[in-house]
Amino acid sequence: MVGRRELQLSSVGYGVLLGCLGLGAVTGATVLPGIRRRTSTDLLAAAVTVLWAGVMIAFAFVRELSILYLLLGVGGMGWIALMSSLNVAAQTAVPSWVRGRALALYALAFQGGMAVGAAIWGSVATRAGIPVALTTAALGLILGLGTIVVYRLPSVEPADLTPSMHWPEPRVSIEPEPERGPVLVTVEYRIDPAKSGEFARTAFGLRAIRRRDGAIRWGLFQDLADPSRWVETFVVETWVEHLRQHERVTVEDQRLEEEVRAFQVDGEAPMVKHYVAGDFDER
Repeated sequence: MVGRRELQLSSVGYGVLLGCLGLGAVTGATVLPGIRRRTSTDLLAAAVTVLWAGVMIAFAFVRELSILYLLLGVGGMGWIALMSSLNVAAQTAVPSWVRGRALALYALAFQGGMAVGAAIWGSVATRAGIPVALTTAALGLILGLGTIVVYRLPSVEPADLTPSMHWPEPRVSIEPEPERGPVLVTVEYRIDPAKSGEFARTAFGLRAIRRRDGAIRWGLFQDLADPSRWVETFVVETWVEHLRQHERVTVEDQRLEEEVRAFQVDGEAPMVKHYVAGDFDER
């Protein structure tokens, strides 16, 4: 809209504007690896967000074509840096077995956000003017940086999410049908009662792991008759789904499990048991 309405550019002029953006992106891709080695992902994302917000504000008021060419080149560098950071974060934040689904959701959110945003800001520009739309969008980018405090991007050395395969095969006398369920898994710990609070806080980190790997419910319980006895429980829909959990546990998950098991008073491995729902005849 700026090129057509404000600058009265032809299709060639508009193409040159986009070319400057692309040239900046190519240039940014060549220097990005060096920048990544010297700064954190969060800091890089914040810096290029501020940079792009500045380019948007400049586009709201600057009408000198040569300056806009330069701004688009700089903005292209910031754009490729941010897109690269987000793409890498989306791929490294999840284990390999769920990566395809995670990337599909990421692409859906990204492309959907662009489509919805284009409709919203196009409507704002039509009613309030291009400077208002660009300035407001730039301020929205700045305010959105507050989410970095809560949602951190993975560092250059992300968590090790490769399968650890450290869970032993379940010990059962009768192998259930693969689709039989639900399945209840219990893990019994013996903990020094004086360390109950610290143990519970550490073990609560297992909740997200169990739910991510297929559990539909999770719980942590202390025996009232024996305060040293704690039982972790989680429910999986089917037996085959639980067997898949054995393949989904990562090296990073194993580290947390080792921290939890370090609370064992006798140093032995916790007792794991498996229960499957009864096959009731409803007649």
